[in-house]
Amino acid sequence: MFSINKEFTFNHKKTFLFFILKFAISFSFAQNSEIKSHKKVEILNANILKFDDKIGNGAKRLIGEVKFKHENVFLYCDSAYFYSDNSLDAFSHVHIIQDDTIHLYGDFLKYNGNTKKAVLTKNAIIDKGDMHLTTDVLNYDLSTSTGFYLTPARIINKENVLTSDKGYFYTKTNDLTFKKNVVLTNPQLVINCDTMRYNTASKITYFKGPTTIKSKDNLIYCEDGWYDTNKDISRFRKNAYILTKDKKMFGDSLYYDRKNGIGRAVRNVHIIDTVQHLDITGNIAIYKEFQDLSIVTGQALLSQINDKDTLFLHADTLKSLGSNPRIADSLKNKTDSIQLANKPKSNSNKLFAYHKVKFYKKDMQGKCDSLVYTSVDSTMRMYHMPTLWSDANQLTGDSMAIVIGSKSIKTMELKGSAFIISKEDSLRFNQVRGKYMKGFFKENKLYLVNVNGNGQTIYYAKEDEQIKAVNRADCSDLRIYLKNNQMDKITFINKPDATLFPLDKVDIKDLKLKDFTWREEHRPLSQKDIFKW
Repeated sequence: MFSINKEFTFNHKKTFLFFILKFAISFSFAQNSEIKSHKKVEILNANILKFDDKIGNGAKRLIGEVKFKHENVFLYCDSAYFYSDNSLDAFSHVHIIQDDTIHLYGDFLKYNGNTKKAVLTKNAIIDKGDMHLTTDVLNYDLSTSTGFYLTPARIINKENVLTSDKGYFYTKTNDLTFKKNVVLTNPQLVINCDTMRYNTASKITYFKGPTTIKSKDNLIYCEDGWYDTNKDISRFRKNAYILTKDKKMFGDSLYYDRKNGIGRAVRNVHIIDTVQHLDITGNIAIYKEFQDLSIVTGQALLSQINDKDTLFLHADTLKSLGSNPRIADSLKNKTDSIQLANKPKSNSNKLFAYHKVKFYKKDMQGKCDSLVYTSVDSTMRMYHMPTLWSDANQLTGDSMAIVIGSKSIKTMELKGSAFIISKEDSLRFNQVRGKYMKGFFKENKLYLVNVNGNGQTIYYAKEDEQIKAVNRADCSDLRIYLKNNQMDKITFINKPDATLFPLDKVDIKDLKLKDFTWREEHRPLSQKDIFKW
């Protein structure tokens, strides 16, 4: 029992002594490590060396061609105070060289050799070859190659010049972050923003907060995005839009290739065309600047305000082609660009709408598969089962051309199996049929129609608003007069074959001309109906 306790006591003391020894060694190693981590700043040269007891802290005063070395850093100045705590103050023509790649300059320097942190003031400069930064006060950490400034600064990176009130930079990763009154300028554009991050190696700029990018051709606004200054491509988000001379494009997300003049917008797309007075919305849009071409798909809607009334038009795809296509400098040497440059100039703006086209206006509605509007002749051409409704009249044909004046429709042409139909009741319809028709309008109301080729009519005669008889006539050419958008009188140009039938003497089956079709269920009665097919 005694031997066991004795052994225990001995082992306990041995353990305690081992712990004390281990702690002493660890403490000594930690001290040595700390000493090693704080290497002494070396004095390599000075013309004059003095001790200055007035300043204290073991200050040494060095004058003339002063040179220090601290690990991988060399420091030059005209004069300096070197303190016993491994810090120094340097004066006049201060120059710091780190790894032979980073150069810092200033009129005054405070440097702590233990933390390797430097503060340069008055004409402070950092030069990294591809980046040159100047400011009034520069804070720099030589151990991490990072720094910041809180005074207005100017940064030059080849052809890019940037100014800001605050900035943070990381020379090893080439990243710079700028805040407050940030302006980036290069020969192609000027960027103004609140916060920007820029990489001098990749030449990519990231920005947050209200941002404008302005060039001679357009202006871009966003509150979040990036811009590759080398490739001239960018992406913008948050209230983003692109503004050109006569167009403005909005979208939740915008992409822009400046060299090729191509812009894309995704979600909540909105294009305003000030030349053609068009307002276009959709889910996806592409704008080709050099062709002056806009393409919108996905719930595409065109709105045009005219004489206090608005025309609403929907199609699967909308295209707007302007009259001023130009050639990009980078494409001038290509054959197709030369051919385009040699084409005669045109003042025509064109709008294309195709697949499931419907439009609504209070006094006019329409439907077709595809539509083209050209401003040079103010004509809207409709194809594949085109239908136009004007008050009580339905107008159809194989193709249709409508000439639009400054405030209303002027004329309309129907080709092929052309029809004008108005409804008397659920069974009876006034009808005009022919190979070619030309209608004339006043204040968007049809008042005269000329029919040429295989003209046919079915017209109900009334007395005291009561239908008394039906007139059926065949005549190659005829003229129809309308009053209040209702058939009022028919003039037969050539010898007609006409018969007036009492209602009880004609079969209801004979009261419809060949190819008759009534499309009332397709007529849009409101703006919402144009999205129904």
